[in-house]
Order: sequence, then structure tokens, then C-alpha cells
Amino acid sequence: MSSRREVLAALAAPAFAAKLPTRTRKVETVFKSPGPKPNGLQATAEGLWILDQGDNHAYLVSYTDGKVLRNLNTDSKAGSGITFDGEAIWLASTYSREIIRADAKTGKTLAKFDCPGAGPVNWPNPRKSPLAKEPPATPRVALAKPAAPAQRVATGAHGLEWRDGKLWIAVPPAATVYRANPTDLKIEYQFKTAGDRPHGLGWDGKWLWCADSNANCFHKYDPANGQVQELIQLTDNDPLPHGMTIWKGWMWYCDDVGVVCKLKL
Repeated sequence: MSSRREVLAALAAPAFAAKLPTRTRKVETVFKSPGPKPNGLQATAEGLWILDQGDNHAYLVSYTDGKVLRNLNTDSKAGSGITFDGEAIWLASTYSREIIRADAKTGKTLAKFDCPGAGPVNWPNPRKSPLAKEPPATPRVALAKPAAPAQRVATGAHGLEWRDGKLWIAVPPAATVYRANPTDLKIEYQFKTAGDRPHGLGWDGKWLWCADSNANCFHKYDPANGQVQELIQLTDNDPLPHGMTIWKGWMWYCDDVGVVCKLKL
């Protein structure tokens, strides 16, 4: 007999999920983020890097309790992704549509590149976190004329990963994952994502996992051809996935309302 969690996951799954092996996992909220809007994660031997979209700081924290080991002010603008190349951190500066390489000790910018695939997104009903507080209702006011339609703002990358000297970049406006040469950010390879809001990236052996915030799941890709192998589907009550990384058999992810979570792969 199916558990309630499995039933909820099946109802929440996107249409393409029926064709894929689908897992469900229990999500554990580990700690609150030191910044107000965590949006990028990267696991390292030193600790867990968090890029915060609210204060544009990069925090290195302890896996056990979120204790801040390093706090760096960066040049990112509402950043959404972070990774580490062994010497420096890379930041997805989402609203300036740039990829930044920065000093891992000071946060000082070392290089900047234009983000591939940047542009406006088209999400009629973007998924919101179940943990988000609803804003207070505003009173209705009669308008002299109809309000102008909202302008769609151009954005850039949301997820970054380093592998074998190459930078992997997840970009929602293009619904694409790119592999780039870090010297000049020239694109060497790319594939389309299964969902329209790809976010955090994480390596699990030869497989590349990618969080999708609108689909509320994680897709496991074969990076050689971009084919989805399986997915982990969250329930509507789980924190919403934004940044993601993988460390010692655990998938870590953050909800941009301020929490860091993990689940067993």
C-alpha cells in the first residue's frame, strides 16, 4: 500500500515524471541560514558555502549547526548559485546577468563574465515556498485607468558546479545547462532541462543532479547527453528547492525563505 507521502508526491509530480523512475525522500531541516535569502549552495571539505540573494554575502558554514566560519561581502546582485574551483569561489550574479570569480578568503572579485542564456523568464504561476509568509492583504483602490502590465525582468544563472576544470551553469531563462571553459566562459556543450526553472546543481559520481523550483523536484541527468535518468519528487509541504549540492551521500538544498535542508540520496 502506498504511503501518504508517495501519494502526495505522485499528485505533485510533473507530467513527464510518469515516464521516469521516481523516488521520494524524507526531508530534514538542518538549520536556519545566516542570511535572509539563501539561494546557492556548494559543499566543500572546509564546510558548506551559501550564497545569499538578500544580502549578497557568501557564507562558509558548519554542516552540523550552520555556524558561520567565514562571511564574505561579494559583488553579486541577488546571486543564485555558488561553486568552488579549489582556489576561488564562482558566483551566479543573477540580476546583473554575470558570472563572477571571487577570492575565497576575501570575497574580492577576480573576474567577471557575461552569463550565457540570460533573459526574461515566463512563469505564469511560479511555485512559492510553503514556508513563505503571505503578505497582508491590501485594500482595493479604484484606478483611474488600467494598470500597465508588469515588465519581465531579465535574469541570469541560478546554479553553478565545478568539475574537472570546467564550469557547469544552470540558466532558467534558457532552460539549459551549459558547460563552459572558465578561462573565457566560452560554451563547449549544453543541454535543455526537463523543467523550466532549473536551479542548484550537484554531482553524484558521474551523474549531474539539478533542482527545479517550479516542478518541486530534483532531476538526475546523464551529462553526456542531457537525458533524465530519474527524479526525486518533493511533496507540497516540503521546503521549496533553490540552491542544491551533494556531500557524502546526502543532497543538501536551501529554501530562499531562510532554511537549509538535506535528504539521503
